[in-house]
Amino acid sequence: MVAFVPSFVCLFLFCVGVVQDRRRVSNAVLLGLSTVFAAIALLLHVASERAQLGRDLAVALLTLAGVGVVTLACFLIANGITMVRKEGRSSANLLSLAAGVALVALLALLITALVLHTHTLLVMAATAVALAGYVAFLFLCFLVYGALYAHVRIRRRVDFVVVLGSGLIGGTAVSPLLASRLDRARKEHTRLSRKGRRPVLITSGGQGPDEKLPESHAMADYLVAQGFPADLIEREDRSTTTDENLTFSKALMERANPTYRCVIVTNNYHVFRAAVTARRTGIRGNVIGAPTAAYFWPSAMIREFVALLVAYRRTNAVLFLLVLLSGLFIWWLGWPAPGAAT
Repeated sequence: MVAFVPSFVCLFLFCVGVVQDRRRVSNAVLLGLSTVFAAIALLLHVASERAQLGRDLAVALLTLAGVGVVTLACFLIANGITMVRKEGRSSANLLSLAAGVALVALLALLITALVLHTHTLLVMAATAVALAGYVAFLFLCFLVYGALYAHVRIRRRVDFVVVLGSGLIGGTAVSPLLASRLDRARKEHTRLSRKGRRPVLITSGGQGPDEKLPESHAMADYLVAQGFPADLIEREDRSTTTDENLTFSKALMERANPTYRCVIVTNNYHVFRAAVTARRTGIRGNVIGAPTAAYFWPSAMIREFVALLVAYRRTNAVLFLLVLLSGLFIWWLGWPAPGAAT
């Protein structure tokens, strides 16, 4: 049972974190650590009781991991090609393709190092695998906890429903992506209204350089055309980023009701990062998501994950540097001393 203590500790801290604020990134990491520590403890327990079964399980897990990486690389490359065909060759649309190619390059480096068996290549491969493992662990934490967060129902009173904007088609028309957010917001507003409240709906989005009107105005027009009451719509028309969406919407809500609570609506791939940003902005409310086209989801999730890595860049930079320095130290330890036989 002692081997399971780290898992139980992480699980306890995870539960405390969720009770305090479910929008914390640390909740995702603690849940991931609890799962990893539990798996390691279980494997050690099996190995201590039945050594051969433990070895078989370890081999099976390594084989499964290898097959999983190859399958994932193929899927990401295929998805990247689909994204380029349907959405164009922007840097954001190339993310899944780039991730797939990076996995292929990592596998090629690992196989080359094992075949040639040179010290430098082995250390390079081990360091690359360690960095990839760190990123993969964080990404899985992001995926799993983000999915859990997205399925939590909003039960508290709500005074505002905030819809985050996105680009307009032709500079004037609401895109299908944005329409899905507005439709979800209208549905949520109807659900909340059944409880005796009539929240104000805030459309949040400024005017981009290629747009003929602010996104918030096009969003409001779309809602009114769908039969939504115009008197329950408030426009926030200055923002150009998610941070500004939330900051400027927060100012509107605080001015109208200092004790407000809100629901923020975006697309499902954007839910957890929007929730983290809302927490850092000081907004009192949680985030819900609208559905997204299946082909668009993988690349969008990678983009959201990269944005979170950048948001916590100092912590990630330190950990990346520690892994690189560890690899360099191991390489230095194995390097032949001057005059030694090679």
